[in-house]
Amino acid sequence: MIPVFAASQIAQSHSETLSTDWGNIIAISRSTPTLQLGAFPVLRRGSPLHDNSFSALKDLGADYVRYVPWLPYPRLGVAELEPPTSTATFWDFSLIDPMTKDFLAATSGHSAVMNFSTIPAWLFKTSQPVEYPSDPNQVSWHYTQGTELKDPTGKQLGDYYARLVSWYTRGGFTDENGKEHNSGYHYHFPIWEVLNEPDLEHHTTPEQYTQRYDAIVSAIQKISPQTKFMGLAFAGPQNDPRWFEYFLDHSHHKAGIPLDYISYHFYASPSPGQDANDWQYTFFDQADRFVTSVRYIEAIRKRLSPETKTDTDELGTILPADFLDMQNGKANPYTIPSLYWNASGALYAYLFTELSKEGIDIIGESQLNGYPSQFRSVTMIDWKNGRLNARFWVLKIIKDNFEPGDRLVETTLPQWSPVEGQAFATAKGHKLLLINKRNRFAEVTLPQTGPYTLTVVDGETGENEPQVSQRRDLTLKLSPFAVAVIGWK
Repeated sequence: MIPVFAASQIAQSHSETLSTDWGNIIAISRSTPTLQLGAFPVLRRGSPLHDNSFSALKDLGADYVRYVPWLPYPRLGVAELEPPTSTATFWDFSLIDPMTKDFLAATSGHSAVMNFSTIPAWLFKTSQPVEYPSDPNQVSWHYTQGTELKDPTGKQLGDYYARLVSWYTRGGFTDENGKEHNSGYHYHFPIWEVLNEPDLEHHTTPEQYTQRYDAIVSAIQKISPQTKFMGLAFAGPQNDPRWFEYFLDHSHHKAGIPLDYISYHFYASPSPGQDANDWQYTFFDQADRFVTSVRYIEAIRKRLSPETKTDTDELGTILPADFLDMQNGKANPYTIPSLYWNASGALYAYLFTELSKEGIDIIGESQLNGYPSQFRSVTMIDWKNGRLNARFWVLKIIKDNFEPGDRLVETTLPQWSPVEGQAFATAKGHKLLLINKRNRFAEVTLPQTGPYTLTVVDGETGENEPQVSQRRDLTLKLSPFAVAVIGWK
């Protein structure tokens, strides 16, 4: 149960009175909460984190989980690392298959978003062949070199992805020299996301990306006609609206190319030297600016391609030291305070409420596995002991309580309240999502008395499951960065 704190601990703020009007529906939710999984060495079979990670993913049972074999580990994500010759090809799934199969097993029965995001480097014009580590576990940030494809038509690019998809969905493929490669796999890929953060990788322009999207989609459609497609995976949606204006204009695409989904990302990131007293403002101020960008993007989408859905499939926080890891290619020593995970989880909960109001279809938290040299501050699992942190547990209580079709109702708190609240009328009754955005205790006066079920993730729960209790209190005390769900009986 929620600990009862001394009056001196909450004296910094008075009780915030929350009111609801259950008859005033402000939005019908379209939003599914979910997460991202990168294909990293810590998920390889035999790794100490393998079993706990895939078990957590399976138990969560989320839809639209995003799976991304990504550039830092070319051997774990690129199936043809060397260009074919007239006598040989170099297709190799031996390191890629085990992790991919474990992901597909853990998400069986649920939709998934597949994204083998890294294009083989040899498909690009470069001054010399691009090197990559012989050790599949060694991080490398320099694989995505080149800006122009050797084949400007995109056919060679499309053929690569068609063969990759065929390996997993049609039992194998025929290579560039006419040789058959058999896998025996017949998986179904409901959604394929085309590339990742093209505004950062290969210095891609909107025009180049759109051409590559069309080439890849055209090729995969022939192999897997039931697959839907997601485009952009944009890193900085607030930076350049031209991408959305260009990509969402159907006249810029070949006839018959679907624009089923767009996707884009957001990470709140403090300045070096900031701590929890700063995060309480930095995280949420940056989140508010992101939501403003979302409104502009939604206006563009509704004008140009209203049938297209939206997936914000990388949402999280990144501490500055993680960027130093990336620049230096090695892990730098630093300690992440335990309260950080609560602050980051609170940010995701806040974004879930705000993006639900905007009608965003998929709200994805990033990511299940982070660790030194690989954005450790973005993880949901402790890379030292395999235990799940507050970021995961916040996602779980949201996923377990809210779903598309819920009605968001008018919810009011005083201006400048440290607490964010949103009431939902769900198929299972009235529920309230509460977020303490501040690094101090807060007290909330609820709109009605109990009995109710209270589920809480806070500093007390740590790496343990959320606290669940039966309550009747009219007032509720929330510890710093706590996230709570109230369900009235």
